[in-house]
Amino acid sequence: MALEAGLLEILACPACHAPLKEADAELLCTGDSCGLAYPVKDGIPVLLVDEARRPA
Repeated sequence: MALEAGLLEILACPACHAPLKEADAELLCTGDSCGLAYPVKDGIPVLLVDEARRPA
């Protein structure tokens, strides 16, 4: 499942405002201090910090 390239270019992490990258069914924050993973449900990114998980 891939998001449109234009959409991925404008999305940013709501917690630290770093760019996001797509991985499986998640968007991963590229920020060094944050690193949250946001789910993508039915092709829609859920950019809520409360819904994000902190990768191990």
